Amino acid sequence: MTVIRAFPSRTVDTDTLGGRLSRTRDASGISLQTLARRVGVKKQTIIDWENDRSEPNVERLTLVASVLDVTLMWLMHGVGDAPADEIGPDPLASMTAQIERLRRIHEDTGQIIERLGREIERLHRGE
Repeated sequence: MTVIRAFPSRTVDTDTLGGRLSRTRDASGISLQTLARRVGVKKQTIIDWENDRSEPNVERLTLVASVLDVTLMWLMHGVGDAPADEIGPDPLASMTAQIERLRRIHEDTGQIIERLGREIERLHRGE
């Protein structure tokens, strides 16, 4: 007699490779620049991967999965264990951390705007 075992029913993440990559990177709090540096590619390459304009080769994808601490199977096909939910078991702590991250981004953006403004003024004066 043959015994047939069914695999446990798991939900497949139907997002694209780029979508899974982007969500996983965001959930892990790794910046584009940091991931690019750790994988050995340009930041624009990561952006292209996340926007599904191109795909990494298997070696790079394996390295990305390792850096983001997800399985290669999940990253490629959405099958298996997904990364931990961004909110996690303590929603208040997670949201507080996200707000702090946004504050740092906001502060950095303000500094960039100020530098650009000064540069525009300098160029208008003909320096």
